[in-house]
Order: sequence, then C-alpha cells, then structure tokens
Amino acid sequence: MVDVEGVENLSALSRHERIAVLRNKVAAMSNASPDLPAPLEPDAQKPSSSQFIEVSRPIAQVLPDGGLLRRCVYECSPTPAFVAELIAQLSAQGTFVAVVGWPELSLAGIAESGGDSTCVVAIPDPGEDPLSTLGVLVEGIDVVIYRGAPMTLSPVRARPLLARLRKGVGALVLVGMQVASPRARLEAQVRGFRGIGEGQGRIKAVDLEITGQAKAFHARATMSIGQPRTLHVVDS
Repeated sequence: MVDVEGVENLSALSRHERIAVLRNKVAAMSNASPDLPAPLEPDAQKPSSSQFIEVSRPIAQVLPDGGLLRRCVYECSPTPAFVAELIAQLSAQGTFVAVVGWPELSLAGIAESGGDSTCVVAIPDPGEDPLSTLGVLVEGIDVVIYRGAPMTLSPVRARPLLARLRKGVGALVLVGMQVASPRARLEAQVRGFRGIGEGQGRIKAVDLEITGQAKAFHARATMSIGQPRTLHVVDS
C-alpha cells in the first residue's frame, strides 16, 4: 500500500521521470486491488455492479448511479470538508484514491473519519502537464481527484485524457475544473458549524447541503461531518 505522503513535488522532474514515478505508484496500488472487468462497449446496457465504486449515504443519494462509475468523469465543487469525507469513505473500504494538485487539503482527519490513509496518495504538484499526470493515474488507481484551475477544459485538450480514462480503471473527479458532459456534477455548501460557543470551543461538526445533477437527474441531501448530534435532558 502507498502512504498518504508517498509522492513528493513532481515539478522538478522531467516528463519521463515524472511518468516513471507515477507508474511505479500506480503499479503498487494496482497490485493490491482486485481484478476489474473490461471496459464497457459503447452499445452495452447497464454496467455490472463491479463497474461501480460504492459510497455511503447520503453521498450515494445525489449520484445518478448510486455510486461512482469507473471510467467516467465527475465535477465537484471545491468544498474541502465534503471532499475529505468522500476520501475517507472511499479509503475505508479499501478503494485507492489519488489527490492531485491540492496541497492545502488537510488529509490528517481521514483516520478520524474512519478512512485508511494507506489507501491515499497525495501529489501536491502534478508538474507542467497535469493532464498527462492524470492520464497515468487513471490507468490503475480507483479514484483520482484533481483540484484544477476554475476553467472549462476544451474538447481538444480533454480528448487524450478521456481516452486514457476509458481504457483505465479509475473514476476521475474534477474539483473546480469543468468538462463537457460529465457523468454528474456535485455541489456541496456549508450550512452550519457545531461545537462553537460564544468566543470559545472548537468546531466539532460541519453541516452540509449536497446536490447532484446529471441528465434527467437532480437530487439534494444533507449530511453532517464530525461528531453526531447529542440530546441533553434538562431537569425541570
């Protein structure tokens, strides 16, 4: 397995060196993963259950397939608490996750949320050609999360990456960046914090509202991250 600190800054490496490092990491993670089914043919009907990457409710409720679908691309809002919870859920079930281009995202709380940090590899700087880096990662890692610039990726630039995605095994989650016709778009907004008193205390939980949009699909749910709500009996 690969430690969450397993990949250092790649910007100082040449393209060939960068690819070699990434392929070694992908190989290490792929060897620990179960065999996966072959890619679906364009005219195939519903994908089999092995094509899905499970997530827990309520995130599953806002995904059109009830989970992430391998070899598909998703868009997600840049909400750190939500993404960290998604990583915790995925890694807890042995799903391997790569977090690319997001050095500010704190992964320290993964274990506290029930996740397994040994299933997570962080790549703070993907180098001068991040799309090439993503293309290598989706070949063998279950879920690749990329925090990119807030822009729409043109079809010409996206085509090589999407071609490698379709031949790989992973699901690609673009945070902040947009692409034509993603499988779904996820939006998470913070609705409140719990655990903070007047000028004292610390945040114990975050309440989120999450929505998912896809073709002929729209769903909304709420979720709390952190300590569950508690009820106190007050003597009369």
